[in-house]
Amino acid sequence: MPAWLPRAMVLALALYACFRLGSWAFDQLIGLLINVLIAFFLALAIEPAVGRMSARGMRRGLATFLVFLMVLIATAGFVVLLGSMLAGQIVDMVEGFPKYLDSVINWVNQNFHTELSRVEVQDSVLHSDWLQKYVQNSATGVLDISTTVIGGLFRLLTIFLFSFYFAADGPRLRRALCSVLPPARQAEVLRAWEIAVDKTGGYLYSRSLMALISGIAHYILLVILGVPYAPALAIWVGLVSQFIPTIGTYLAGALPMLIAFTIDPWYALWVLGFVVVYQQFENYGLQPKLTSKTVDIHPAVAFGSVIAGTAFMGAVGALIAIPAVATLQAFLGAYVKRYDVTDDPRMHGRHQQRGEPALTRLRRSWRTAESDDARNGQDRIPEPESPERA
Repeated sequence: MPAWLPRAMVLALALYACFRLGSWAFDQLIGLLINVLIAFFLALAIEPAVGRMSARGMRRGLATFLVFLMVLIATAGFVVLLGSMLAGQIVDMVEGFPKYLDSVINWVNQNFHTELSRVEVQDSVLHSDWLQKYVQNSATGVLDISTTVIGGLFRLLTIFLFSFYFAADGPRLRRALCSVLPPARQAEVLRAWEIAVDKTGGYLYSRSLMALISGIAHYILLVILGVPYAPALAIWVGLVSQFIPTIGTYLAGALPMLIAFTIDPWYALWVLGFVVVYQQFENYGLQPKLTSKTVDIHPAVAFGSVIAGTAFMGAVGALIAIPAVATLQAFLGAYVKRYDVTDDPRMHGRHQQRGEPALTRLRRSWRTAESDDARNGQDRIPEPESPERA
């Protein structure tokens, strides 16, 4: 056995063990890393407001606390208003459910010549096997739901704590990061940080603008249909559909449909159709254009980044994909060398004329080269005397 083989085997086993240990640690900390990533982008989103307040003499910690307090108050007020509205509508729907049931039973009896009654239908539903199984499964799943809610609250608290530290100690964090880098790298890190703040703020602005447009459009529909609480429902649709990725559209449209159903079941179908049509218009018309204007990326890149982010990280990836791609594109754009584009008809979508002799094209190219050389003070390149010589 060669003398180096045992050492090579030990080194290979050590590297493999380090790889497995790193993989295990990454799997265990993936949740924490995602929370830190969300907190970092949240800190970038509130950085402009904190920076303005800090520039006026306020401490960054106090400025960050005030920004989070305003966001928390606005969120709590909206949730309380929406909860009271939803509770009232559920009570009205439960009280009016016998009327809806009687109307449905009368329609069935008239069209299918049956003799159903509401009491018989209620007894059959209450004593059905599927209802009893559903109640049993719901009772056993209460503990799982409670655990999920507690875990979600703990995750939300973790995100807010990290984002508060990132925003309040932003300058200190940048100094600590730049202290381990040479001066040239420090300038690049600071430039990347500034680009990330601008792109994240632009993305937040585009989402807020789309929420406003969506809220106005749905408010007009709800007012035309005479659905109550139209302003609150419009705000709900605008915010939930834009700031909750993937499933936000369906959550946003479910509540107006439920309240419209309490007035007239056909109104619920109208709301459903409008939500579907507007969602298509937003996905393929409004969102790509607004996102490309505010974060300065192509609409196809914006759409593809959302799909890729969803594939990699789910809802979180869909939420932060566009600002992350915009930041990366703007940062790498400074290192891409660009050239002047030649004046060719094909650059403008036009094709060259067919049937043009090759000698004519060759003479044109020679004349262009001759004029360029004359401007540059170079020697003239002789023109070919005959087609055969050419």
